[in-house]
Amino acid sequence: MTELPVLDRPWIATAAAVYLALVVGIGVWAAGRTRNERDFFIAGQGIGLVVTALATMTAAFSGFAFLGGPGLTYSIGLSSLWIVLPVSFTAGLLCWVCGSRLRRLAGVREIYTVPDAVACRFGGRWAPGLAAVAVALGTVGYLASQLLALGVLLQAIFGVESLALAMTFGLGVLVVYGVLGGMVAGVYTDVVQGLLMLGAAVAIFARALEVTGGWREMTRSIATSDAFGSSFLEPLGKVPVFTAFGFLFVFGVGVLGQPHMLHKFFMIDDVRKLRWMPLVLGSSQVVCLLLWVGIGLAVPALVARGALAPLVRPDDAAPVFLMQHTPDLLAGLVLAAVLAAIMSTADSFMNIGSAALVRDLPRALGRPLKHELAWGRAAVALIAVVAALFAYVYGDLIALVGTFAFGTFAAALAPTIAVGLCWERVGAAAAGASIGTGLVLNLGLELLAKQQLLVWLPRGVLPSAVALAASFVVLLGVSWWQRPEVIAPDVRAALDT
Repeated sequence: MTELPVLDRPWIATAAAVYLALVVGIGVWAAGRTRNERDFFIAGQGIGLVVTALATMTAAFSGFAFLGGPGLTYSIGLSSLWIVLPVSFTAGLLCWVCGSRLRRLAGVREIYTVPDAVACRFGGRWAPGLAAVAVALGTVGYLASQLLALGVLLQAIFGVESLALAMTFGLGVLVVYGVLGGMVAGVYTDVVQGLLMLGAAVAIFARALEVTGGWREMTRSIATSDAFGSSFLEPLGKVPVFTAFGFLFVFGVGVLGQPHMLHKFFMIDDVRKLRWMPLVLGSSQVVCLLLWVGIGLAVPALVARGALAPLVRPDDAAPVFLMQHTPDLLAGLVLAAVLAAIMSTADSFMNIGSAALVRDLPRALGRPLKHELAWGRAAVALIAVVAALFAYVYGDLIALVGTFAFGTFAAALAPTIAVGLCWERVGAAAAGASIGTGLVLNLGLELLAKQQLLVWLPRGVLPSAVALAASFVVLLGVSWWQRPEVIAPDVRAALDT
């Protein structure tokens, strides 16, 4: 890891330190505006279109895209883009299939979380209880990727030798931020954070082209090098075809089961504003991906020319490029933007994870907790610590840890949310069976894959893709087999959009 002593590059260290202090300050300020569970979990349900769209974008991308994306591209080439190709349609898919229905449900019932919505739509305890378990487990994985990204970034900025120490420091800031302010702290910073991310992506893409001599020279350096070769730039790159199309399937359809994105629909103040959200959300996501592509290709090109030493850790691609090939002021602003993105997403995950533990699971068990706000704040700290331990022990690339978590949410929740909100024949038994199948199968297959025991699957098949497909099959099969269940009139009216 290339170190960055604080005194050598004061602009970068100052920008990072100022932003971390600002985050803590926002948390303290937001604590005064967090008066009840509604404020803590859904920011009082009074957020406008731009804030909602930018909050959704920052929750979806953050460290996964800004650090994990370039690192994954360095490892497997342009085949990493199969993960983000669905951005061309997922914004519309989210809003048209789920968004308006979830917001209308939140208008007729007290709904703060995705398991709340499952309970409202299907009733019973099994389906919402399993949904809460899926949210809690997936949150640990996704938050782990954010903490790992935060550790890598702080390690680069301040020259910390130990990744564990850097993660511990970042964890402390996150816990203070999340415990005090909840979702209020998150949404009041999302606009600034989103704008920082957009500006950083454009600036770094332009810098990447400038440093490498333009698109043609950048790609030529990669294609003619011994280290990377022309296959690096091919659509499948270094991955089997099953992996590429698995990425497309999981990240295209599985987006409908991501609670950190679905959760944002509960917060918008007027459901009619959702008609413009695909445009705002989709365009902002596309702009942010310029950083993924720019650094993802510039670093291999520089390594091929001998201008950079080969990376020992692929996740260092973005920090190394920023430290060695951008002016101090720009690097400081971009690193602040990346910190902003990580903090925003981590806050979202701590929030929905704590809600799953202190609100959704106890209610599914028939034992709702009193003082959910106090318990929620305590659960934020617990989830953050568990996620940090998972990130350190799992020991994989940021993007791959994030892919595991995304796949967990997708396999467990996407079929039930996507089909269940639109097809009245889906009942509680079908929803519960689908969530349980997706969750158990994904975790089991991931564990076997980590131990290199999935020899019976074709090479490159993603465990999450298998689990997601199985979850759909179970949902549809049980729904056809069972008789339709009665849906409450107010719920039916909310779903008939």
